Amino acid sequence: MKKLIVWLALQLCALSVFAQINTDRVLAIGRNALYFEDYVLSIQYFNQVIRSKPWLAEPYFYRAVAKINLDDFQGAEEDCTACIERNPFLAQAYYARGIARQSMEDYDGAIADYEKGLEFRRDDRQMMVNEAVAYIQKKDYDGAEKIFDRLMAAHPKYSMNYLSRGAMYLEKGDTTKALADYNKAIELDPYYAPAYGNRAIVYYQTKDFEDALADLNEAIRLDPRESGYFINRGLVRYQENDLRGAMADYDQVISMDKENLIARFNRGLLRFQVGDNNRAIEDFDVVLQLEPDNYMAYYNRALLRYETGDYAGAVSDYNVVLNEYPNFLPGYYSRAEAKKKMHDNAGADRDIWTAYQKEEQMKKARAEGKSTASSDATSSSSDLDNTRERSDKNIDKFNRLVVYDKEEERRSKYQNEVRGRVQDRNVRVDLEPQFILTFYERPDAVKKQLYYSRVIDDFNQQMHLKMKLLITNQEAALNEDQVAQHFASIDDYSAQISRNPNDAYAYLGRAIDYMLVQDFASAIKDYSKVIELDPNSVIAYFNRAVVRYKQMQYEDSHRKAEIMDMPTSSSMTMNFTFGGRTQRITTQSKPDISDVQEKERAYNHELITRDYDMAIKLTPEFVYAYFNRANLRCALRDYRAAIVDYTEAIERDPEFAEAYFNRGLARLSQGDTKRGIADLSKAGELGIVNAYSIIKRMMQ
Repeated sequence: MKKLIVWLALQLCALSVFAQINTDRVLAIGRNALYFEDYVLSIQYFNQVIRSKPWLAEPYFYRAVAKINLDDFQGAEEDCTACIERNPFLAQAYYARGIARQSMEDYDGAIADYEKGLEFRRDDRQMMVNEAVAYIQKKDYDGAEKIFDRLMAAHPKYSMNYLSRGAMYLEKGDTTKALADYNKAIELDPYYAPAYGNRAIVYYQTKDFEDALADLNEAIRLDPRESGYFINRGLVRYQENDLRGAMADYDQVISMDKENLIARFNRGLLRFQVGDNNRAIEDFDVVLQLEPDNYMAYYNRALLRYETGDYAGAVSDYNVVLNEYPNFLPGYYSRAEAKKKMHDNAGADRDIWTAYQKEEQMKKARAEGKSTASSDATSSSSDLDNTRERSDKNIDKFNRLVVYDKEEERRSKYQNEVRGRVQDRNVRVDLEPQFILTFYERPDAVKKQLYYSRVIDDFNQQMHLKMKLLITNQEAALNEDQVAQHFASIDDYSAQISRNPNDAYAYLGRAIDYMLVQDFASAIKDYSKVIELDPNSVIAYFNRAVVRYKQMQYEDSHRKAEIMDMPTSSSMTMNFTFGGRTQRITTQSKPDISDVQEKERAYNHELITRDYDMAIKLTPEFVYAYFNRANLRCALRDYRAAIVDYTEAIERDPEFAEAYFNRGLARLSQGDTKRGIADLSKAGELGIVNAYSIIKRMMQ
């Protein structure tokens, strides 16, 4: 932090000298960081602009957007207010402040903001959805229905209208109207997984398990990474006495998230039921490590320890439960049995006598009309007798499967609806993104490939840079410490360059640092200097192309973005024909731009292509250059050339999952359905599970 503060102070001094030029540039870099979801870093840039020119409205708005994405809702509200004070005509500032207030449960304030924003953007779809949800959250269903009427009149084909209203009807207990709305949402958008997941909940609550199972199967096909669908399908299968199927679903959830408490607890219960006692104990051990006050888990583990002959362990767990629930009579009887096995007959007799006395006290209390809750705990109702909500602490329900709390589900669902970006709600199948040489990678619980290149491995062994380079297409945003580290590193490399202006590795290290802090212009300049000093630097050619493409992505998106949806990404529709029907899949591409901008864009494409050409010429086995060049060609809709590049990459690395996936999409766009599906199948086999949902859609 000290280094970061020093760096910001130096930057502020520099801004005071070149205020106009530098504040514009710093704001642009901050927006780069915001677009690429590097929120902590973006805030540092917006801070600089605000300190230099506190009268500007725009940086307050952008900083508020970053804070919303970091769950700093109070800070976001303050920034939006500051923005509005400086420019009261920015509709997006009211929109963002509404989101912040809604997230802090200030529903009246949020509604007022959305109404003010709608004065400037009368039929804005997302603001009306958010306002309707705010009315639902404050239990004003009549107000919500009026907003839904306005929303549907303005946007009759928007499926989210029906999903949101269906959620409202479900909350009111009107399952008939909720089901009708979910049916309409699916009719409008049959490839949106949450619509099936929501409808499955209605079917489950009405005990229509067959239809609930069918909907959850479809939701999982469309979005196999959403663990909630597997948990809910496990419950449905349990209700249908398909214990093996339910256990398989919980296995899947745990393979995706080892710390999922609901899946762990429920699988422990199922293993208990089928006599797999030792592995059931393992599940409850994990639950108790993650949630030490889960007394249901203690009691179940105590029963299991008794069954496996660990009587001392069982007594220990019973002690914990009875200390918390002194009126839980089964606990005394169970502990007495364990003590008998340990030949502690006196202790067993005391437990039986205690249980008898407490039972007599309860009978007397019942006769006097007093409460007789044996668990000493409040309980919440559950839809089905053999389940309990996660927050239900009634120890009498120790052997029931756990379901999500209704309030927790409601809060999560509405938060997702409020904070989700409109463009991300449409069904999109993006190309697997370009690869980059960097220091950090975002972990992926499903896709766990390790990417390797002999060229990069050899370079790392020479230790020219401060950190090890890695190849990834899952970039990680920097945290606050990393931001400070790389700004300090830029200063170090700058000092090194001043001592030796021909040090190519110093320029390379600084270029990567600039790239990580989203200063693309400076990064490109330094990569170019590396190439000037070392014309054989594959790394410089490759990363310069990557950064130029990222800069172009941002510029394209900024031209296209509707002011209410910032930050956003551009998209195109690829039409795939199968069985006489046309399927539409949306993926990234260019927006509508002017002739001058088109020429500039074509020139940038040519520069990027030349860099990949040089990287391939210098190192023909570097498969990631072929892959990235193919992605560039897809953006130009030159699918035939892209397929050639993906094929070159696959020939050099037959396990290259992303190349199979993207080549499959490119082939589908060319009408080569058979080979396209074959490529997607191979990609799924190699770990890209989204491939299966596309195959499913193409086969329908």
